[in-house]
Amino acid sequence: MTVREANSWRQIRDEVVRRINEREWQPGDQIPNEADLAEEFQCGRTTVNRALRELATAGIVTRKRKAGTRVAINPPHKAVFTIPIVREEVESRGSIYRHSLLLRDQRERPAFMAGAFRVADNTPLIYTETIHFADNQPYIYEERYTNLAAVPDFADFNQDHISGNEWLVQNAPYTGGELSFFAVQADGKLARTFDIAEGEALFATERSTWYQEDPITHVRLIYRPGYRMRTSF
Repeated sequence: MTVREANSWRQIRDEVVRRINEREWQPGDQIPNEADLAEEFQCGRTTVNRALRELATAGIVTRKRKAGTRVAINPPHKAVFTIPIVREEVESRGSIYRHSLLLRDQRERPAFMAGAFRVADNTPLIYTETIHFADNQPYIYEERYTNLAAVPDFADFNQDHISGNEWLVQNAPYTGGELSFFAVQADGKLARTFDIAEGEALFATERSTWYQEDPITHVRLIYRPGYRMRTSF
């Protein structure tokens, strides 16, 4: 990066990260002060300050009053999670995908979900139940609540042709979320769906996402017997 190119706080942030990653600045090293960086990048000190504050919040550098800014000795290690599109997951396994929308209506959030999906009691929600298939065999059973205050267009799209999962990934950007993994025992409905005995253990996940302060969706996914989740980081 040339000096002329580094004129926004994001560009300065990225350049500082590059120098740290390439070990131009080692863990524990003190980096140039704001005045020197502002002169190098030909920008105001406030621009440099914004970049360094972002990096301090992320744990990449540490800042102390009158002591300057140093490269963090033990920076945090974070993995980036991408919400999978079930259709793409099924097709990547060489199977044929389809989905079936079993139920779609408007209802309030159940009381037991108050901690997991933080919307007001009178918030309009769309509730859906969907089965995702692989080669005409049930693959995932999905139960979803979607906040129309956050994604009003969700109320009108035709879910017969595209699943709620795929539509939301494409149309509802999110800034944060929570994900949990657990086992459930098949009740009568799940036993019939997957053609298994009642009480058999199934792998399940729950995921909620939000944009800024607005909850977007809460979904429970219950996977077919023998499902194994794999990820890379």
